[in-house]
Amino acid sequence: MQRILHLTTFAILALVTLSGAPVLAEGPMVRYEVKSDFESAKDNVKLAITNQGLVITSESHINEMLERTGDDLGLGGPVYTDAVAFEFCSAKFSRLMMAADPHNIVFCPFVISVYQVPADPDTVYVSYLRPENAQGSEEAQQALAEVGEFLDGIAREATEW
Repeated sequence: MQRILHLTTFAILALVTLSGAPVLAEGPMVRYEVKSDFESAKDNVKLAITNQGLVITSESHINEMLERTGDDLGLGGPVYTDAVAFEFCSAKFSRLMMAADPHNIVFCPFVISVYQVPADPDTVYVSYLRPENAQGSEEAQQALAEVGEFLDGIAREATEW
């Protein structure tokens, strides 16, 4: 009986990992991991963003920047195998959060990062910062929570394939 329980637990954990369940969801950072090659994961994030009818305004190749500057700074060695951050905006959600509190402008544009680290070449991470403002009004908190749900929906769509 205990063996069956262990096998069931293992199967559930495997399904959660493969379905893009968040690895880190406490605090402002939300991070999902998927067993995938980088290009496929990156394409899935792009699709998840554009499936919302949104335009990616910037694609920042973070690993390339770090590689270019690392030697000059005396900080050589790779941080990422590959890493990119997508910036985009949603008129609806940007308006919602900024109408609730104009100071929420700091959460715009939205950014979702996709990256892979040398220590784990079979895992790709999809992450974003959860918009939070401990000092905002109840209306502003609600608006930021809706933005967080929106971003999480994009991340989940990108990782559940």
